[in-house]
Amino acid sequence: MAKTLIIAEAGVNHNGSMETALRMVEAAAKVGADYIKFQTWKSRNIISRFAPKALYQRKTAQDNETMLEMEEKLEFPYSYFIHLKDYCKTCGIGFMSSPFDCESAKFLCSIGVDHIKIPSGEITNLPLLETISELSCPLILSTGMSEIVEIENALQILQRGEKKDIILLHCNSQYPTPMQDVNLLAMKTLQEHFKLPVGLSDHTDGIEASLAAIALGAVVIEKHFTLSRSLDGPDHRASLEPDTLRSMIHAIRNIEMAMGNGIKKVTDSERENRLVARKSLVAARRISKGEPFNHENLAVKRPGTGISPMLWHQVLGQKAKRNFAEDELIEL
Repeated sequence: MAKTLIIAEAGVNHNGSMETALRMVEAAAKVGADYIKFQTWKSRNIISRFAPKALYQRKTAQDNETMLEMEEKLEFPYSYFIHLKDYCKTCGIGFMSSPFDCESAKFLCSIGVDHIKIPSGEITNLPLLETISELSCPLILSTGMSEIVEIENALQILQRGEKKDIILLHCNSQYPTPMQDVNLLAMKTLQEHFKLPVGLSDHTDGIEASLAAIALGAVVIEKHFTLSRSLDGPDHRASLEPDTLRSMIHAIRNIEMAMGNGIKKVTDSERENRLVARKSLVAARRISKGEPFNHENLAVKRPGTGISPMLWHQVLGQKAKRNFAEDELIEL
């Protein structure tokens, strides 16, 4: 099984602090994530003064501020992302970010991000999709809150140019996602319908959904993470702390090994156990030389180092060439 791309979604869990963002880069690299992903936007370009906050945002952030006010406090200037990208390289982890407006998409591509991740909420943002379709960056498209036809429409726009390198992420955009709403089998639906590689953007409160997604063929796992779930902010409580993220990544790497290549054969690790666990033909009682083998004087017992019981019928009726003690392996 190919190595799964694991994205540690920092998102806005830096709480507007560059120092925290740099510490998150260090933490994500230390626990073995392939990428850390941030979010890039200009608040005045994407949020009106009248936009309400989501219910989960009202519960986990200051309730007396508007969405615009909240996002302005979390917004990073473009110069920060250049520094973050350089620091990611220093720490040995890939840098990625999600643009929420056309200007930010162009900026991210200009600094050489490996992938542009299109957030679920932008799947109907025609101007943004058209802008991204003209860029040369490989794409990851999240599909939270989307119907199949909306995904089709977005892909038609994104694939107008030479854009063919696209990964779809199944996603539920509730934070945290109730287990009954995860619908992991929708990954297969997306894969079969669009003939594209598929992964999971997991907003559940644990790691079970991400692990199950690996067994279903996910090529990407994206999971929110935070330095502490106790911090104030909209996404911390739906995020993993570094130790749990490390455990998830370790489990994913083990599952990748466990998936194997699908060829059913005896492995080297179990080969010697065949001699112990399987059985052979043995003497059920003392057998004298010249005595015919029959149902009364033959038995099937461990170890499996003698004649296989699969040859039972071929052995019946043949005469013993020597004396056999009880439980002794039969020889012909």
